[in-house]
Amino acid sequence: MINAMTHAIQRISQSMRLMVGVPDYGTYVEHMKVAHPDRSIMSYEEFFRERQEARYGGKGRMSRCC
Repeated sequence: MINAMTHAIQRISQSMRLMVGVPDYGTYVEHMKVAHPDRSIMSYEEFFRERQEARYGGKGRMSRCC
């Protein structure tokens, strides 16, 4: 029961982070290990920067008002 509860809390937390645009580094790392074992894994800082650029536009430019 506790395992199911912990899993549910983790899923809810992940969903909430995705709703507000906070990417999940742990999910990225697991995906890379399973799907792309031959590629290097970005550091958290590199991952965060890449996700910010993907969401808001590259080179530090904002392409929308908010």
